[in-house]
Amino acid sequence: MQKAHAPIESAETSTLPFAWSSWTAWRAAIGAYLGLMKPHVTVLLLGVTLAAMAVARHGLPGATITLATLIGGALAAGSANAINCYWDRDIDTLMSRTRTRTLPAHKVSDRAALAFGLLLGVASFAIFATLVNLLSAALALAAILFYVIIYTMWLKRSTTQNIVIGGAAGAVPVLIGWAAATGSLSWAAFWMFMIIFLWTPPHFWALSITLKKDYARAGVPMLPVVKGERETYIQIIIYTIALVASSLPLYFIHTLGVIYLASALALGAGLLALAVWIWREKTIRAARTMFWFSNYYLALLFAAMAVDALIR
Repeated sequence: MQKAHAPIESAETSTLPFAWSSWTAWRAAIGAYLGLMKPHVTVLLLGVTLAAMAVARHGLPGATITLATLIGGALAAGSANAINCYWDRDIDTLMSRTRTRTLPAHKVSDRAALAFGLLLGVASFAIFATLVNLLSAALALAAILFYVIIYTMWLKRSTTQNIVIGGAAGAVPVLIGWAAATGSLSWAAFWMFMIIFLWTPPHFWALSITLKKDYARAGVPMLPVVKGERETYIQIIIYTIALVASSLPLYFIHTLGVIYLASALALGAGLLALAVWIWREKTIRAARTMFWFSNYYLALLFAAMAVDALIR
């Protein structure tokens, strides 16, 4: 009897490593493709999209439209990011911050990454067009094309204004959210767009100071590489002042109320104080602090918009 049972026990134990290996391989593959979508960036974009919807309607539209907008927005952002990873795979290999990404680490083939990005873009447009509206679908497609063609393929490697102009792509999600909720656009939506547009340069210039050697090695003409850190500090202050100023009209055109105004002033004062501080300190630590706080600034500012709109 023992001899009869021995082969069965051996077969059972031999299948466990195989099953575990298969699951591990699938999980690694899924993680690699998700990495192409840059989920940490996508989450912030979805947050501002949701806030724009809440402000537009003083509440959220139906569950179907809200969910479709978030899924479509995630796929659109993922599409742009995946194609960006494909195009920038050569310089990503040279930079310490990016050399562990999916393509430099050879986790996915170049062709598969490009196909994945294109597929996400098609799926995003289909979801917006069928479940939301054509305006939001057109805006999502425009954002993908602008980010890929204008920013990634042209501006990023050719001018110090790459982040300034390219930042428009990252600001489109608020227009998408507004269009999804109302079927149209308004001045309030464009002021929300302007906030993100003006937020992008100081946010990424602070990062580029910490990665100055990386960008120089990769040949990317970021502002501190081409014009030096002193000019970058000055530009950060100028754009931060413009950003704080652009956050106020939403109150004065009666789109949002006192809760938002108090939040915008408090957060803006903190961000401006940091901008002045890094100009005085001129250290990597200060620039890194500015970069991380600017993330919280944008997230909290748009959260304040949503709370104010829902309460009103």
